[in-house]
Amino acid sequence: MHIKTSDQEKLVLGIGNYTCNWGVHICGLYENDKERDEIIFGFLNQGLKAGDLQFYCPVERTIDEFYHDFGNECPECKNKMHNPDHFVISSAKALYYPDGTFDPWHMDDALGDFFVESQKDGKRNVRATAEMAWALEAIPGVEHLMAYEARLNYFILDKPWISICMYNVNKFSGATIMNVLRTHPYTISGGVITQNPYFIHPDKWLAENAPQYLTKNK
Repeated sequence: MHIKTSDQEKLVLGIGNYTCNWGVHICGLYENDKERDEIIFGFLNQGLKAGDLQFYCPVERTIDEFYHDFGNECPECKNKMHNPDHFVISSAKALYYPDGTFDPWHMDDALGDFFVESQKDGKRNVRATAEMAWALEAIPGVEHLMAYEARLNYFILDKPWISICMYNVNKFSGATIMNVLRTHPYTISGGVITQNPYFIHPDKWLAENAPQYLTKNK
């Protein structure tokens, strides 16, 4: 089943029989490890088969545990998992708050630099996914997480990039999950991808909730 998410090329999502288009920001909602792994493993496995660049941030398990679990799920992926030309894996701290503070402007710069580097040898499709449970910690600046999520829609637009932000609905409050829905145009839940009726365009969401992050640039 194809879900038209942009005017870019089509990709096989790796979840169920869904296809969508590059340039999309999705929230993955799950209640347990099995549901989490069905999304992440299917998404990354398909990306490796397609030759896409994988960018993944595990939180609910260690990086070594991920290598073990994903290697068992996809034995043919083991060699590529350790090849940075195919797979980049990052801790939450290194990605989201390397200096100890979470800052949406830093994320703009870091993801922009990553994308430029990924394209230096020609166009490359990028699949990014991250477990967001790190945001439950008392990290300075984490209150701006949803501003980052809203701004991520600007970053992804027109790029050969797809992001799935993974939220455990048993760990995050209902209010937070509602803001997750307001900042992601598509959702995956229970193995089903849908256009999200709660999504608010980032221009509007930021103007109402975080106007200091509304401008496209600093």
